[in-house]
Amino acid sequence: MNIFVARLSSKTRSEDLERLFSKFGEVTSSKVIIDKQTGFSKRYGFVEMPDDQAAYEAIEKLNNTELDGSQIVVKMSVPTQRKKARRRRNEPDNTR
Repeated sequence: MNIFVARLSSKTRSEDLERLFSKFGEVTSSKVIIDKQTGFSKRYGFVEMPDDQAAYEAIEKLNNTELDGSQIVVKMSVPTQRKKARRRRNEPDNTR
């Protein structure tokens, strides 16, 4: 399961997310999103856990807790509407 983690501290790194979530089970990946132009954290990231039960437990126990001085938001990641819209724009318009 892919998990979205928001309101991160600017000092939180991918390794910190992996360490935090690994208390609940195996973590296959963790990534804090970095702004390409500034090199600074965008203060959100993603964690992937192969065991859905462990992921649900992590979401439940970690949402609204403190990490590196920030109260984090943890929830299941869902595909964004933006990605879906981009795919639709690239498709030919056959309605005419």
